[in-house]
Amino acid sequence: MAEHSGKDVLSSDVEIKGSIKFQKELLIDGKVEGEINSDGVLTIGENADIRGEIKTKSITVFGKVQGNITVAERCELKAKCTLQGDLKAARLVIEEGATFIGKSEVTSGTSTAKPMPARPEVVRHEEPVKAAFGGARP
Repeated sequence: MAEHSGKDVLSSDVEIKGSIKFQKELLIDGKVEGEINSDGVLTIGENADIRGEIKTKSITVFGKVQGNITVAERCELKAKCTLQGDLKAARLVIEEGATFIGKSEVTSGTSTAKPMPARPEVVRHEEPVKAAFGGARP
């Protein structure tokens, strides 16, 4: 495979039956029947037709996927994509025009969501609300 910016490509004329494993980044623009497993970043191109389960760190879908997707971090469903299957991700972005048929579950992922609600409780010591936004003064 040719290396351009470290991303491997399966072009639109490629058809694969079986499982795919990769390390860093992969763009699939062809047909895949089987499961895809990786700790890397997967992009499903607009010509792609995937039938099978996908487990990866991060995914961006432009084409068609029939099967469940489990993502450790971010899942992005682009405007013209079609996903038929259940989806589990820490962060989910669905653009207008995307077709999603299935159930979604947004997992807790990292602890970045927890400090936000905790902040007002830390600031509660001071009575005036303006002090919370102006910062604490000694």
